[in-house]
Amino acid sequence: MYAILRSGGKQLKVAPGDVVRVERRAGQKAEKGQVIELGDVVLVSGEKGVRAGKGAVPGVLVKATVLNEVRGPKVLVFKKKRTKQFRRTKGHRQTWLEVRIDGIQG
Repeated sequence: MYAILRSGGKQLKVAPGDVVRVERRAGQKAEKGQVIELGDVVLVSGEKGVRAGKGAVPGVLVKATVLNEVRGPKVLVFKKKRTKQFRRTKGHRQTWLEVRIDGIQG
């Protein structure tokens, strides 16, 4: 049994027991050991066959346990306009949640 879910603008193929990294949503609080529900399930494959939905498959949930919270590498964004003496440097570090997939319900 596996599912394809959409999280953080990306699609992930997950199965029970897998450890994956998903983007932490802004304002989302996640502690070690907490059970969360992940993203929109786009496709699910199981005993009943393959089911896909327009957007999300209704009635399907992916439960996961938070293992760790990690920060990705810093990405620098540099903007410059040559003759205007304009330069801006901005950095961004994405926060990721390492989760273990407990099960796919539905």
